[in-house]
Amino acid sequence: MKASAPAPRRTASGSVRVDNMRARTARASRIWVEGKHDAELVEKVWGDDLRVEGIVVEPLHGVDDVYAAVRDFNPGPERRLGILVDHLVAGSKESRIAAEAMKHPGARGNVLIVGHPYVDVWQAIKPQTIGLSAWPAVPRNEDWKTGILRGLGWPHRDHTDVAVGWKKLLGAVTTYADLEPSLLGRVEEVIDFLTVP
Repeated sequence: MKASAPAPRRTASGSVRVDNMRARTARASRIWVEGKHDAELVEKVWGDDLRVEGIVVEPLHGVDDVYAAVRDFNPGPERRLGILVDHLVAGSKESRIAAEAMKHPGARGNVLIVGHPYVDVWQAIKPQTIGLSAWPAVPRNEDWKTGILRGLGWPHRDHTDVAVGWKKLLGAVTTYADLEPSLLGRVEEVIDFLTVP
């Protein structure tokens, strides 16, 4: 019986791994995400792919002034932007901010703003990844991350507890299968937008 060829090795995003390849020099195009946790999650799952493509992920630290950020970036055909926004749902503050940013004269064809429906990127991690059937409910008047940590029975007093909780959640993510499809599709859409001529 003839031995079959070994299956190709895969990256965390499910792409075929490219071995012995140096990271490509960074392109002028960028992926912007809302914050540090978003950037770390995108890097963990898509980092290998992004290095092959020469795409850098940068946190915005919020989207309240994304129009000014787009203006300052000065997008164009060789300098495109893909922006991933939390809680981008109809009628939300984020949807109004995204619509305003897309009015920038350089945005047409050079900027793509997409989002997921979650209040925070933590929610884009499937709860089953840490052994839950669903994320704990958080009252509207409570900080979402604090409420999640409290609901999980994890320390939740301060920023240090939030950082430790995030590291624990991020550590549980090993592949794209640990993330919700509504995030997966949006990140893949942004990568395609920035890399397909």
